[in-house]
Amino acid sequence: MDTKLRLAGIAYESLVNGPGIRRVFFAQGCKHNCKSCFNKETHDLTGGKLMPISELIKDMDENPLLTGVTFSGGDPLEQGEAFAAFAKEIKKKDLSIWCYTGYTMEYIMEHFNERRGWKELINNIDVLVDGRFEEEHKVEGLKFKGSANQRIIDIKETLKKGRVITLKF
Repeated sequence: MDTKLRLAGIAYESLVNGPGIRRVFFAQGCKHNCKSCFNKETHDLTGGKLMPISELIKDMDENPLLTGVTFSGGDPLEQGEAFAAFAKEIKKKDLSIWCYTGYTMEYIMEHFNERRGWKELINNIDVLVDGRFEEEHKVEGLKFKGSANQRIIDIKETLKKGRVITLKF
């Protein structure tokens, strides 16, 4: 059975959602409702379009310029199991995976065993940009994040050391 993702859209070649040339998958569904969210149309959990992972992988294979993949949203963690399955397939391609979420890493780790797919998803990504977009912390010119409260987290080091390890850009 081919797992499906509920997507709001795809950016086929992006230079602003992580380093390099990236394919960006915008998850449909978000429960955070951040004030001044730039992607409000992605909040409806039943909107968007269901797309088979196999088709998304096949389409990525046709672009040899891609250096990575970014999961954005909406919030990919609302579809933890499906994005975990997708991340496992992407890792076979030796592409880096970034994931944006409104949840904090601490919250995610506290709920690893309660939320289906979260632990597997986190274990298969390289970088997590965590935290809600907060309009009062918006700073022009931030690289790879929307507000100063958000963190760009090195997942492998964080899991190894048991504390959040951030990356600087």
